[in-house]
Amino acid sequence: MSEQTLSNLLKEDRRFEPPADLAEHANLTAEAYERADADYEAFWAEQAGRLSWETPFERVLDWDDAPFAKWFVGGRINAAYNCVDRHVEAGHGDRVALHFVGEPVDDTRDLTYAQLKDEVSQAANALTALGVETGDRVAIYMPMIPEAVVTMLACARIGAPHTVVFGGFSSDALATRVVDCEAKVIVTADGGYRRGAPSALKPAVDAAREKASSNGHDVSKVLVVQRTGQDLEAWDDDVDVWWHDAVGSASTEHACEFFDAEHPLFVMYTSGTTGKPKGILHTTGGYLTGSAYTHWAVFDLKPETDVYWCTADIGWITGHSYITYGPMANGATQVLYEGTPDSPERGRWWDIIEKYGVTLFYTAPTAIRSFMKQGREIPDERDLSSLRLLGSVGEPINPEAYVWYRHVIGADKTPVVDTWWQTETGSIMISPLPGVTHGKPGSAMIPIPGISAEVVDDDGNPVPDGSGGLLVLTKPWPSMLRTIYKDDERYVDTYWSRFRQQGYYFAGDGAKKDTDGDLWVLGRVDDVMNVSGHRLSTTEIESALVSHPKVAEAAVVGAQDEDTGQAVCAFVILRDEAGDGGKDIVEDLRNHVRTQIGPIAKPRQVMIVAELPKTRSGKIMRRLLKDVAENREVGDVTTLADSSVMDLISKGSKASSDE
Repeated sequence: MSEQTLSNLLKEDRRFEPPADLAEHANLTAEAYERADADYEAFWAEQAGRLSWETPFERVLDWDDAPFAKWFVGGRINAAYNCVDRHVEAGHGDRVALHFVGEPVDDTRDLTYAQLKDEVSQAANALTALGVETGDRVAIYMPMIPEAVVTMLACARIGAPHTVVFGGFSSDALATRVVDCEAKVIVTADGGYRRGAPSALKPAVDAAREKASSNGHDVSKVLVVQRTGQDLEAWDDDVDVWWHDAVGSASTEHACEFFDAEHPLFVMYTSGTTGKPKGILHTTGGYLTGSAYTHWAVFDLKPETDVYWCTADIGWITGHSYITYGPMANGATQVLYEGTPDSPERGRWWDIIEKYGVTLFYTAPTAIRSFMKQGREIPDERDLSSLRLLGSVGEPINPEAYVWYRHVIGADKTPVVDTWWQTETGSIMISPLPGVTHGKPGSAMIPIPGISAEVVDDDGNPVPDGSGGLLVLTKPWPSMLRTIYKDDERYVDTYWSRFRQQGYYFAGDGAKKDTDGDLWVLGRVDDVMNVSGHRLSTTEIESALVSHPKVAEAAVVGAQDEDTGQAVCAFVILRDEAGDGGKDIVEDLRNHVRTQIGPIAKPRQVMIVAELPKTRSGKIMRRLLKDVAENREVGDVTTLADSSVMDLISKGSKASSDE
């Protein structure tokens, strides 16, 4: 990283101390760092002890065959029992587990832990009746409805690893995953609601089943929830089964079987550089320990009084760790919302927070920036005073979005926990502790107790404070992926080969340490541009652009340039109140970046756009923007939430470049 880009981060001097009352009653205090450092394995044994084990473990960590780990060796556990049954047995059966809010207004229902136990037991019995046995894989392709969570827990209950495929993915993507993990059964719905209209799911399952069959794998049964009531194009009586028939008629009694701590819990597919998705394998004991501990510690959960809401979809790891497994292992009451933030109108999320008295709120910077674009008038019309903690997940949050989030949504009183972790890590690795750590806008701060992280140079040496490098984890942790499904060699090559000698885990993120030693995650190292020999982070330039008062959101790509190797090209969405930004807006923004970072980072082009190309999970598709910046034909847009966005960008951009 160039010294110019590094110095930009050292300017951030805003600090937010933990609220006194939260600090006084925090679940974890400063001594937890010392305790974890003093006896790493004892600390993790203590966290595992927060769960219920049928058979106690004999050894905390087996790292003899590194990088293949075994945690809590000899222990036997069941994830569903820990997420449901034990709360009922402890007398908390009447506690609401899920406040379900459908996208259609007034489509709501509450599920208590006792009701959830019955439904999970029924679903477990139904899956067994459909031929699913311990070790069989089940694919889940569903909207954000309670049955999705019930299915995940039912699979865990019978020891059948699940793979949840995001409901916005195509039939091709579903088929690829079904074939790779050899799913015996697919659980789906006729459809879900999206922006006021039913969106079909079952036809994609039919197409995926056909494609899987042509690739030599037959799905034996498809279990279908009737959600929208829309007409189905096809129904195969030999394969298709209605949920209300199979699950609705099943017994609510189900004897829970316990499994080895290393029994596979799920496979979560994530994109790979080769184009073939990587099946990230997580096992039961370590994953559940990590997700439950981090949810309790980072969000300071008080299950008796808190109402928690994570806006992620269960098709992503955030929905696994911080909707289904972590919160439920802790006995939390949470909101489960089916729809989008702006349907039927733009204040929908804030209405939900007000109605249910949400206290802990976890969402993505992409969403926060979209609300910045709308302005504060909409949230200001709602009572958000119940909120006591805000969280950010999915990508680095730029300082201005952080401050807006804290100021407008948190009324300048809530800590913001900016969390860094990955599908592969299973749970949060780096984050402030809300009762201990002051908040620093844009910084994920330091590893949480029990996690060891470092920023290193290309040779694996720790960099000094004020320097940048590669983010690594230096010790194993319980919720770590165990391998890539059916591909141990790819697992070793992808995550452990770069720093094989030191034994460090590296998954591709760059980071900096500021002069306080706090960490700033810069995003993927493949999102780093090389401009005239200087390595520039796209995240950092985006952050500089969003710090301009007229900008709501920005995406930056590096485009080929004859003179500099790569040139900075920026796509910018203006805030609503900024209008068209004025005739000098492009040059203003280019000079703003120059002032914030340095001349080397000044964009060659700034394009003012109405929208950015995003997947349905909110990730910006920079590959498509690069096509525009390099005047190429725009590539595949099938995974975009709105495929027309690229037409608008290509036709309606306002651009400026150096003469």
